[in-house]
Parts: sequence; structure tokens; C-alpha cells
Amino acid sequence: MIFADFLDPRGRTFLGALLLAASLLPACSSQSGSGTEEPTDTPTSGKVSISVDETFAPILESQVDTFQKLYPDAHVKASYQPEDSVMLDFLNDKVKLAVVSRDLNAAEKAELAKQTMTPITTHIGIDGLAIILHPSNPDSLLTMTQLRSIFSGQTTGWKQVGGQTKLGDINVVFDANRSSTLRFVRDSLLRGQPLTKRVFAAKSNAEALTYVATHPAAIGVVGVNWVSDHDDPTVQSFLHSVRVAAITARPNPTKDDYIKPYQRYLAPYTPEQLQADQNLQRYPLQRNLYIISREARTGLGSGFASFVAGQKGQLIFYKSGLLPAKMQVRIVTTSKDD
Repeated sequence: MIFADFLDPRGRTFLGALLLAASLLPACSSQSGSGTEEPTDTPTSGKVSISVDETFAPILESQVDTFQKLYPDAHVKASYQPEDSVMLDFLNDKVKLAVVSRDLNAAEKAELAKQTMTPITTHIGIDGLAIILHPSNPDSLLTMTQLRSIFSGQTTGWKQVGGQTKLGDINVVFDANRSSTLRFVRDSLLRGQPLTKRVFAAKSNAEALTYVATHPAAIGVVGVNWVSDHDDPTVQSFLHSVRVAAITARPNPTKDDYIKPYQRYLAPYTPEQLQADQNLQRYPLQRNLYIISREARTGLGSGFASFVAGQKGQLIFYKSGLLPAKMQVRIVTTSKDD
């Protein structure tokens, strides 16, 4: 099915409805939702509900699993949903933590202020969006200009990209309607331009990967952590059935200018560093990852957030192929990609 109702950049009716729903629900002062009950959780025990952008399911599943093994009395119930659903749960106080790829916007901060709630936002990692192609697609080197043309619908066929392929019309697939990957492409890549009409919404990142694996003319967008952890059997399975495209933002690029979303290319180089050393590159489709807390006391939500932002949690990011926010990563330059 082709979706024509992706978020219109000129309107935010869904956000308005979301905030209206949030305003009708009073903030709760206890973990269970009852304002009369005393909270029973601590930073390492009890129960807490969190909501996670489904794009980050693999890495957050590892975080939750490790945390609960270290603290057997801690029970973290995580729901994995599109970004808009995550924020709806967070504003309605259904969860104490939200894990998303953006900070709160002005409207969301204003809504929480009405609830006399002061959220705490912690930067926990650097993520990227992986561009996924069918293994038979010969056009695995793409410029940002080409991507903008494909996602805006100006380029509609693969022959316009490479000139030689017989793959036909391009079908674009995202993980879900109203997802963070869709928002990033619309806001950061297209800068408000409308999306191509040949755009599909799968129900998850896994289904988007499966779609590309079975449709040679498709191009997909998924979170890097779905294809970055080479020790994960599920990731290995996906990498055998799809191809990760190499991208460049450089004008008049050579073959060496195209890079994949490897960890070393997610490093937060400054513009000055990039200008001083022409060999340095940043993967152009990268974004920050945050954990946002609305917990008014030091409970299990705060304990889990501290774990993710701490040494053990940051090491999980490092081992998964994402870039941790608070650990120094040793960048080693080699003559050949891994």
C-alpha cells in the first residue's frame, strides 16, 4: 500500500491532538499511577515502564537485558513504537522514560510545564540512518544530491541514477508511518520538500529490511543498529540479504569519498577538524540519541537512565557499532574498510 498521509511539513495536526490528549490526563505522583500510593521502586529494584523508538530496539533490548541481569530485582518494561507514539506515552505519563532521536520540542516542553514536570534529557549515543538496497542493485554508491532527488520523487527510476540498470521504478520504504527515520529524511534531508508518491510504510525496521531483500528496485531506510552489530545473528541474517549503500556529501566525489555508517564515521568531528584534515569524514545521515526522564524522584527510571549513560551502558553502544556519547573511541585509519 502506498501511503499519502505522511506528516505534512506545513501542518502538525497530529501533534496538536497528541498534546490535547496529554492535557486531559493529570500527572501522577507515584510509579503505579495512583496519587495516593507511596512509590516502592529504587534505582535498582521495582518496576518501571519505558517507551523506546522502535528504530533503537536492538540496542535498547541489550541495555534492558544487561541491566536486569545485573540487578535481578529490577523489572524494566519496554515498549517499542514509532516516535510519535513514544512521545504520546511520555506526555501522558504512561511511561517514565522515553528513548528517542531528538530532544523535546517547544510545544512538548510547554505541555510538561503545565503538568509542573521538569524533564531531564541525557545524550546517550550517536546513531545513523542506513540506506538499504537489494544485493542485485549495482548503484550502491550514492551522493546526498541523488538521495534528495530519489526521496523527493524527482528521480523515479534506477536508470536515472546509474544509467545501466534495468531495475525500473524506485520504491522507497520506511520502517513505519510517523517514524523518526521518516521525520529525519523529511526535515534534514528534504528540508520540507514533499516525499515521493512511491513511498511505503512497513510495520517495523525488520519488515522494511525484508521488503528490500525481496524487492530488487526498492531502497529502504533503517536505523544503523539494525545492521551494525556483526555479532548479532539477526543482523548477520539481514546483511546476507541486503546491501548497505555508501554515501557521500562531497561535491565531485571520487570512489574513496563514499562511506558506510561505520562507527568511525559517526565520530563528532567539528567543522574546523574536517577542514583541517581532508581525510576525515562524517557520515552525513547521523543523529543523536537521547533518553528523557520525567521521573520526579530517584527511582528505577533514574537508575536505568544512569546505567545507560554510564560506563557499562556506553560500552554496549560501542560493541553494537553505534558511537557512545560519553566514551572516548579510538579511531584507527586503515587502507581498507572492514
